Amino acid sequence: MHTSAFDEILHRVAQVLAGGEEGDADAWTALDEDIRRALRYGGLPAAPTRFPDGTGRPGVERLAVALCGPDGRIREAALAYARDTPALLPLVVIRCADWAGPVRERARAVLRAELSGPGSRPFETLGALAPVVLRVAGRRHGDAARELLVQVLREGPEAGVTVLRASRDRRVRRLAHRIAVDRGLLSPAQLAATAVADPDVVVQDLCADAVLAAVGADDGTAGGAPLTRLLDARQGRIRAAGVTGLRKAGRAEEAEPFLYDRSALVRACARWVLRQTGTEPLPLYRAACAAGDGMPDHAPTGLAECGDRATDAPVLWEFTGDERPRVRAAAVAGLRVLDAVRPGRLAPLLDDSSPRVVRETRKALRPWADHFPVAGLPRPAAVAPSPRVEGDATTPPPEAGGAPRSGTAAPEAPRARGRMRRMLGFRGVLHRPR
Repeated sequence: MHTSAFDEILHRVAQVLAGGEEGDADAWTALDEDIRRALRYGGLPAAPTRFPDGTGRPGVERLAVALCGPDGRIREAALAYARDTPALLPLVVIRCADWAGPVRERARAVLRAELSGPGSRPFETLGALAPVVLRVAGRRHGDAARELLVQVLREGPEAGVTVLRASRDRRVRRLAHRIAVDRGLLSPAQLAATAVADPDVVVQDLCADAVLAAVGADDGTAGGAPLTRLLDARQGRIRAAGVTGLRKAGRAEEAEPFLYDRSALVRACARWVLRQTGTEPLPLYRAACAAGDGMPDHAPTGLAECGDRATDAPVLWEFTGDERPRVRAAAVAGLRVLDAVRPGRLAPLLDDSSPRVVRETRKALRPWADHFPVAGLPRPAAVAPSPRVEGDATTPPPEAGGAPRSGTAAPEAPRARGRMRRMLGFRGVLHRPR
């Protein structure tokens, strides 16, 4: 039974080594915990006090077991063989945060020699080690490995940072891009391309801010195509960063079309840029809303964001009947911003053919939800007011939006349940009008 259990551990190690994805930090930390748990509580014989056991150099699987075992002396002895086994370097990283001081020191020496010592191969190992380093960095003794990794990336060749910028681990990619920006390894064009295409919002913002910092530099390249690339981004935050950079690049007049952007953040940045150059956006909004069919779809919302309720609310009410769904939705949103909603007049838009308009109308009428019948303004059951209960609490409530049906006898509650309610003192609560 012992042999079978130990073989199962070796098989688990082989699976992680052969089938695990490169840089899968969770797989390595789980393997470390599973081996230690199996050796402690799995009914296996006590681990030997010496390592190796005199049978020659240990195999990869047995070395992995020794690196994760519960005996600190064996873990420390196994580290002497780890550098010659690159596949197990993720376990060395985990040992850098070991609870035993001698194990930690020896593991850190092995990792330092592997990453920055003579004959090191950092580019071949960084992709697999960096996710594990950042995964254990939050542990009590995990800072040392992270500091070593950051030092290698900041002082080492550019290729190491390039490798980690393409990592599938989100934390690694964030660190690599941050160091690449600090070291100036990316051109404004590369930064703009990453800000637009990267799936991670942290990396997007980091690269967009770096493009803005480069605007107005000696080469002036970030004020041209890279800034335009940000302005064409799908993400509103990145477009807003590009609009903000227009002033520094001397292109503030190009911010006017973004007054009518679909993103509120972009519209606000465009207004700020124009005001910095002495242009007041309110007349531009009013002129756009008077342009008839040529009016941008989101101009009504922008007008409300900087307009006057007495002057501009009547214009927005006219747009609630526009044939374009986007304009109707923008007008409803503008009325909500101006606090000019009239529930009775706006309620018919709950039956609008456009889901966009219905969503904006529901949002605008939310403060008046208690004044509408349930059928007129749908709301979640969890917050819907309970109908007033007459008689026993088990009497069915009236139908939504109407009066109780006449001629329908309410079923009488079982006496036992009624007696129980009276005994517990709940009758007064259940019969209280809501």
